[in-house]
Amino acid sequence: MLNTAILMGRLTADPELRHTTSSIPVVRFTLAVDRSYVPQGGERQTDFIDVVAWRKTAEFVSRYFRKGMLVAVQGSIQTRSYTDNQNIRRKAFEIVADNVHFAEPKRDSNAAPVAPMPRPDSQSPAPAAFASGDPGDFQEIDDDDLPF
Repeated sequence: MLNTAILMGRLTADPELRHTTSSIPVVRFTLAVDRSYVPQGGERQTDFIDVVAWRKTAEFVSRYFRKGMLVAVQGSIQTRSYTDNQNIRRKAFEIVADNVHFAEPKRDSNAAPVAPMPRPDSQSPAPAAFASGDPGDFQEIDDDDLPF
């Protein structure tokens, strides 16, 4: 069976590290994830998805991530049941995070803006490692002879 979820969204609040009664670190947070579909004449919809991370991943998230940051989460979908305050049985769906990554560059208020990388010029010479080969040993291959 396959149960994999990959999400990218913004944290809705600062993650807060907690510990279970057996001292296992856990952090719960919510990601605001924009839907890719925009209804005609409407606005983009956003889903708020609950995520839980355990142990080292929980410690990492609580230490380095803050409200509003764009993060990527890879994990699995899990359901759990509970009884609410009105004694009604409920079911919750959440993502159990295996990996959480930064999805945007680090912001540094003292640093100068980063210029985009220049695109390579199509007329620029080839690097020396490739320019030293003998063009005479080039062999033309017919497309029909390719194995794919």
